[in-house]
Amino acid sequence: MTIDVLRRPGLAERQARAAVAVLFFTNGALFANLLPRYPQIKADLGIGNAAYGLAVAAFPAGAVVAGLAAGVLVRRLGSARAAVASTLLTAAGILVAGLSQSVVLFAMALFLAGAMDAFTDVAQNAHGLRVQRRYGRSIINSFHAIWSIGAVTGGAMAAGAIALDLPLGVHLLISGVLFGIAACVALRFCLPGPDTEPAEGTEAKEESREKASAGGGRSAMTSRTRYVLAALVLIATAGTLVEDAGNSWAALYLSDSLNASAALAASGFIALVGAQFVGRILGDRLVDRFGQRAVARAGGFIAAAGMGLALAVPTVPGTILGFAAAGFGVATLVPAAMHEADELPGLKPGSGLTIVSWLMRLGFLLSPPIVGLVADEAGLRLGLLVVPLAGALVVVLAGVLGARKRQPAGDEGQESAAAR
Repeated sequence: MTIDVLRRPGLAERQARAAVAVLFFTNGALFANLLPRYPQIKADLGIGNAAYGLAVAAFPAGAVVAGLAAGVLVRRLGSARAAVASTLLTAAGILVAGLSQSVVLFAMALFLAGAMDAFTDVAQNAHGLRVQRRYGRSIINSFHAIWSIGAVTGGAMAAGAIALDLPLGVHLLISGVLFGIAACVALRFCLPGPDTEPAEGTEAKEESREKASAGGGRSAMTSRTRYVLAALVLIATAGTLVEDAGNSWAALYLSDSLNASAALAASGFIALVGAQFVGRILGDRLVDRFGQRAVARAGGFIAAAGMGLALAVPTVPGTILGFAAAGFGVATLVPAAMHEADELPGLKPGSGLTIVSWLMRLGFLLSPPIVGLVADEAGLRLGLLVVPLAGALVVVLAGVLGARKRQPAGDEGQESAAAR
């Protein structure tokens, strides 16, 4: 990606940064309000683990199907309007999912919510990168950290609603209205005008990269590049598999297998996304000091060892700590894989990033039904082995990531900009 000299942002840029932060916060909080309610919904619908896994897979399925259309929506409406409009529709889909009386309607509502969430994800990142270009330095990671804060907030709201015995429909209606209003207010402070404005100096850099790629001829896309790209897809997918384990199964495992209360069972998801937030806050400093390769390997080991120990010796406190270790370990994996993919030789700018982003969503799509099938046959404890296995896979493949780079003198005022 580009490296730009820091410059002092104006009032419009600071307001736009705060507005994008609100959009990321609401995106994280909306779906997190539904996740801890999954055990109640599963029980109300009277379905098994396999049917449940297939039903919740509708959310990532909607995201996969809609992902290719997100760019068209952003170009037609603008990134800010697209993000807010899809946020409102996401809230509506989540409300319908919570109120569903049949597994088919539940899956259809999740499919809609997932499709709209994919639009929101692309649009808010596009606007965040636009604000970043105005800043002239990397700020995109801070938005993803704020997304984690939103997810923790949403999970805590759900746990509180469960503890207060608040009806599911009332809870999700309050959540949808609250965060819908917040997104609409944020729209007023987003950057006006089209999203096609070039960053200063970016055109020349991209033209140079285009020529470098073209100059390689037929050998530009080498077997080495293909191998690295495949490894990066697996690393990013490993991160999403661990995230999905917290999203779809943490509350169920704690409540059904370990007999935790419904309110306490929500702590598994909260611990994972909370630790992921901490990992994202510390990630940039750790990468600067030790290199992305070492950070990813250490993170994969922490995820594998932490969750592996929690599954080997199952207790409620140990499992919550295991999910926390998993979240902390995978915090930097997706941004790292996307950044490395975008720098691969022999590919046009953005091509590697697009490939990794698209294939990564398959992890969210395939994980719930696979874990559900294993859980029905051998128990959810065995199904959750996907978490330590994903961590071990990262340890093996982390060699394709960048090692520590010595910073030249005078570069204190520069940062590399990487998009999720």
